[in-house]
Amino acid sequence: MDSLQGKVALVTGAAKRIGRTLALTLAGAGANVAITYRDSENDAEKAVLELEKRKIEALAVHCDVRDPQCVEDAVAAVVKRFGRLDLLVNNAGVFETAVLEEITVAQWDAMFETNTRGPFLMAKAAHPHLKAARGRIINIGSLGGLHPWPTHGHYCTSKAALHMLTQTMSKAFAPEISVNCVAPGMIVNGEVSGDYEHFAHKTPMKRNGTPEDVAAAVMFFASGPHFITGQILSVDGGLGL
Repeated sequence: MDSLQGKVALVTGAAKRIGRTLALTLAGAGANVAITYRDSENDAEKAVLELEKRKIEALAVHCDVRDPQCVEDAVAAVVKRFGRLDLLVNNAGVFETAVLEEITVAQWDAMFETNTRGPFLMAKAAHPHLKAARGRIINIGSLGGLHPWPTHGHYCTSKAALHMLTQTMSKAFAPEISVNCVAPGMIVNGEVSGDYEHFAHKTPMKRNGTPEDVAAAVMFFASGPHFITGQILSVDGGLGL
């Protein structure tokens, strides 16, 4: 696959878990890939080595997506290294289980800082470069942004806001930039422990999702028609039906 040959992709929070799979998939399609990390420097370095095995150029940049200056510096570093930016994947996010009436203001604000404000800041910093390249933005939302989960009120609300931000940006940034969102359901990989089989039983497809399922949806928006914009694609095996 070389559908992204010559393109430059930036994936936030991609040192491990789903973000790492997204970065590797984009690299497998021929894109040069930059990833950001906040605290996982060792994992980021390992991810770069894996990316380079795909015969592309890779870069890891420290970035706290909550910090406007840090975001500006990270995007500038990517453009300086590669000379352009074609694709931004806003993957960095946080997740927390909490009883709604016990959520503190600090917890609420921390969730929105990363899950909603972070993608806004990244898109804002990347906008002129993506506009010049007629590029794309793909936000990683959540099934929780489409369906209310009573023990994840702040998380669900932050992702619902990200979905609306996706649609708002798709109109504001058109026609040069397409903006879409992938909303995963229950995604399980080897890096997260726990028994999630009860979700599989509730899912029409009778299994939980994998990072590769999410990556395939990201690839659709990354390499499919630029004309498709403002869409929220659930990757949940029908769990949300």
